[in-house]
Amino acid sequence: MKNSKQSDSCGSCGCSRQHSAIITDGPERAASRAMLHAVGFTDKDFKKPQIGVASTWSMVTPCNMHIDKLARYAAQGVDAAGGKAVIFGTITISDGISMGTEGMKYSLVSREVIADSIEAVVGCEGFDGFVAIGGCDKNMPGCLMAMARLNRPSVFVYGGTILPGIHKGKKVDIVSVFEAVGAHARGDISDRELSEIEKCAIPGPGSCGGMYTANTMASAIEALGLSLPNSSAQAAISPAKREDCRAAGRAVLQMIQRGIKPRDILTREAFENAITLAMALGGSTNAVLHLLAIAHSADVKLTLDDFTRIGKRTPVLADLKPSGRFVMAELVKIGGTVPLMKLLIEEGLMRGDCLTVTGKTLWENVRGAKPYPKNQEVVRPFSNPVKKDGHLVVLRGNLAPEGAVAKISGKEGLRFDGHAIVFESEETALKAILGGKVKKGHVIVIRYEGPRGGPGMREMLSPTSAVMGEGLGNDVALITDGRFSGGSHGFVVGHITPEAYEGGLIAIVKNGDPISIDAEKQTLTLGLPKSEINRRLKAWKRPKPRYLRGALAKYAAHVSSASQGAVTDANLSL
Repeated sequence: MKNSKQSDSCGSCGCSRQHSAIITDGPERAASRAMLHAVGFTDKDFKKPQIGVASTWSMVTPCNMHIDKLARYAAQGVDAAGGKAVIFGTITISDGISMGTEGMKYSLVSREVIADSIEAVVGCEGFDGFVAIGGCDKNMPGCLMAMARLNRPSVFVYGGTILPGIHKGKKVDIVSVFEAVGAHARGDISDRELSEIEKCAIPGPGSCGGMYTANTMASAIEALGLSLPNSSAQAAISPAKREDCRAAGRAVLQMIQRGIKPRDILTREAFENAITLAMALGGSTNAVLHLLAIAHSADVKLTLDDFTRIGKRTPVLADLKPSGRFVMAELVKIGGTVPLMKLLIEEGLMRGDCLTVTGKTLWENVRGAKPYPKNQEVVRPFSNPVKKDGHLVVLRGNLAPEGAVAKISGKEGLRFDGHAIVFESEETALKAILGGKVKKGHVIVIRYEGPRGGPGMREMLSPTSAVMGEGLGNDVALITDGRFSGGSHGFVVGHITPEAYEGGLIAIVKNGDPISIDAEKQTLTLGLPKSEINRRLKAWKRPKPRYLRGALAKYAAHVSSASQGAVTDANLSL
C-alpha cells in the first residue's frame, strides 16, 4: 500500500499547500491575494490548503439539477476540516434529452471537455486537492480522467440515483418512455397513455434509475477506490448523500496529510475490481469505453481482453433494469453496493488489498457490512445468478477485427443469425423501425456513427427502445460502430472497430447480407466470400467529414478508436 508520500509532495511551505503556496505566498503574489480577497478569502485562509470543488450543476438535466447544493455540502466538509473550499463549475449535457438527434454527437465529446476543463481550473488556480461531483453519464468519467491526469489528492462524489416514477402501479423511468414510443407506434398505447408515462417517469433530481451508465460508472468508481463507501448507492435527495459530500471534503484533507494521490489508488488491480463489479451488477457497455479512457489517463495498461478474461469468471448477480426487474433505489434500500463488494472479495473475485480514498483498503472499507436481507430478490446468490458469466462480451471476427462490445443478458439467447438491413444514420434506422420496415430475422446495421465518422459515437437508445416497443426484442439484432445507452437491451452489438469511416467491413455491408453474432464463440461475422469482401473494399470511398469547424471537427481529428477508449490524447507524443 502506498500511503507515505511526504518526501515527494512537500514544497517549502509544507506538504499541505504544495500548489496553492506558489499562487498566494510572498509579497510578489499580492495581486493574486487581492483577487481572492474579493471572492471571500481572509488572511487566515491563505494559510490553509485550497481545495477545489468541481460542480457539474446544470438545469439542462434532472441528473445534475441538485449538484449546486451538493457542492456546498462538500465545501462545508472541506472548511470544517481546516481547508479553504473554492467551488467552480464545468459543463454537463443531457444524453436523455438529445438522444436520437444530431445534438447527441456532443455527448462523448463532452467527456473530454469536462476532463480538460477540470484539469485547467485545478492546474491554473493551484488547488492542493479537489472534490469532483458528477451526476450524469459523461461528467463522471470526465471527472475521473481529470483526477488521474492531475494526480492531486481528490475524491469523487456521485450525485445519486433518482427515485422511480409510478404508472398504473408499476415503476417507470426514462427507458420506459423510450419504449412507450415504440408501443405507441405499434398502436398498443394511446396518445393519452404516452403522455401520462412521459409526465410521471422522472419525478425529481437524480440520475436515471436502472443500472444504466450513470449508476454503472458510480459503482465502478467506488470499486476503483476513488469515492467513499456506498457513494454509488444513495438517493440523490437524501441525508446520506448530504453526508457523503461533507465526508468527501474531509477526506481530501486527510489524503493530503497522508500523501495519498489518485495514481496510488488507480492500479491495474483496482481497474479489475471495477470491471468485476460492473459485470456483477449487469452494467452498461459504456463502462468498457470509460474505464479504458480512465486507465489511459492513469497510465495503466487496460485492454478489451481484460474485460473478456474477467467476464468469464464473474457472474451477473443483480437483477436490475434494463434487462432485470429492479431499479437502483431498490438496491439502495437493501444496503447498496458495499455488501456485494464484500461478497465478491470473499469469493476471490475482487482484490480487497487495494488502497482507497479513505486511506484504508477496500476490504477494510467493506468488511463490516451487514449481509443483504434474507428475502430480498435484487441481488441473487452465487448459487443462482442471473447469468453464470459476464454479460459484457467482446466480439471479434471479420466485422470487428479490433473488437466490438455486446451486451448479452442471456434472455435474448447466445447466437443470432440474420440478414442485414442497412442504415447510414440513427435517424433513418429509427424511422424505419417505427414505420414497420424492420422485420423478424433482420440484423439492423447502423453505421457512420463511430468516434470519427459520427463524429461523437452516438448512443442508440432510441432505435433499441423502439425495437422493444415494437415487440421485436427477441426477433432482431442491432449492430453499430456507435454505442449504446445503459438503458439499451436486446441482442445489441456496438463499438465495432474499425468503424465505417476508417474503412471497417461495416462500411461495405449491403441489405440482405448474412451476419452471425455468436456470444459463446465471441465472434461477429459477415458471411461473404473473401473475394466479394475485397471487391467491395476496393470500391469503397471514405465520405467527406461532416464537420469542418468547431468542437466536433476537432474531436474527429484527434479521437482514438473505441477499442482504445475514444480518447483525444492517445496519439500525442508525450
